[in-house]
Amino acid sequence: MSKSLFGTDGVRGRANSWPMTAEVALKLAAAAGRHFRRDKQEHRVVIGKDTRLSGYMIENALTAGFTSTGMNVFLLGPVPTPAVGYLTNSLRADLGVMISASHNPACDNGIKFFGPDGFKLSDAAEENIMRLMTEGVDPAAPENIGRAKRFEDARGRYVEYAKTTFPRGKRLDGLRIVLDCANGAAYRTAPAVLWELGAEVIPIGVEPNGFNINQDCGSTEPEAAARKVRETRADLGICLDGDADRVILIDEAGKIADGDQIMGLIAARWAAEGRLAGNALVATVMSNLGLERFLESRGIGLERTAVGDRYVVEKMRAGGFNLGGEQSGHIVMTDYATTGDGLIGALQFLAAMVETEQNASQLMRVFDPVPQKLINLRYAQGKAPLEADSVQEAIARGEKDLGPAGRLLIRESGTEPLIRVMGEATDLALLDRVLGNVTAAIQAET
Repeated sequence: MSKSLFGTDGVRGRANSWPMTAEVALKLAAAAGRHFRRDKQEHRVVIGKDTRLSGYMIENALTAGFTSTGMNVFLLGPVPTPAVGYLTNSLRADLGVMISASHNPACDNGIKFFGPDGFKLSDAAEENIMRLMTEGVDPAAPENIGRAKRFEDARGRYVEYAKTTFPRGKRLDGLRIVLDCANGAAYRTAPAVLWELGAEVIPIGVEPNGFNINQDCGSTEPEAAARKVRETRADLGICLDGDADRVILIDEAGKIADGDQIMGLIAARWAAEGRLAGNALVATVMSNLGLERFLESRGIGLERTAVGDRYVVEKMRAGGFNLGGEQSGHIVMTDYATTGDGLIGALQFLAAMVETEQNASQLMRVFDPVPQKLINLRYAQGKAPLEADSVQEAIARGEKDLGPAGRLLIRESGTEPLIRVMGEATDLALLDRVLGNVTAAIQAET
């Protein structure tokens, strides 16, 4: 079995099709269980999930695989991805698992692994798990088979922890907040946190049925929340994705801010307070040039990585940085969490609103973005459009035409069979022409 089983964020695919089948999940869990076995009496794993119907199937298969290797399983039920990272470390588990395809539609699902420190696995750990899957794992003796039980306090523990990340002594009293939970994993935890901190919460996307996760709602479809903000005259809109590791914000006028704007605000505030470790923000190659120029004007560095929050976190840990994330809304603050946490990111923005007594619109646009366009092109499995000479030539011509005033980035998605074509330039006509030429060349090869 090849390394391609793992993408940039664990294993992901269409539910009940390879690799997201019960058979693969069982073998993957057995291999992961064997990889994380330590020389101690009890071995434990925590498993969380979002609200997809297929989560039941994957959860049961993973449980069978883990218990077959002697690991005790704690089933958390629907909880945000960052809650799994937090509870893996808090409960001294050997590993944690989140069953989720994040912002993908309900027909997809995924499996994300966390090590005992609560951080996502390294490439080396994934490679060893793949090796164990290929070689096969000997099951535990009958008397050493693991047990499985529901951990009923998972949501409560995460709610209480999330509240501690808000400034001590501060409250959200008087703030009206529209909260879109994408019919996903945070549909219970996020409203509870904001309400207990004093806010008036107007929840949407909190009626999951197994099929409606991310459907016309959440961080990838924030328009419904924007309408609700305007309709209810709310002070802020918060949009999470299906597993709540992303956040998109909406000001009182219904205008939307992405992760770059949120990271820019937090970086500037933390730098002013002397809290920004390494005096730099870690972001991916997708983050806007406008963010880079804003940070430079404040004397703050920008460290870029490949796309994927795991690569952001790896860079943060290697360089001792405490703030990073992605334009898509992953906000990683290692002072508080081991992975992107949409709710805690939103709480940092709310802290700025409370402490400065400014409206969301006054805080939300910290820089003027350079015009950026992103085109997603689906391609057939087995194809490799980016390797074609015609595509490489089109990309080279585009980069030459844009010159130093623009930027072109073309890459394959790590989670879907998509090629993402991104361009930035102040000259929109030039940008459209370059993107048109590149996409036409790619489509000719798909």
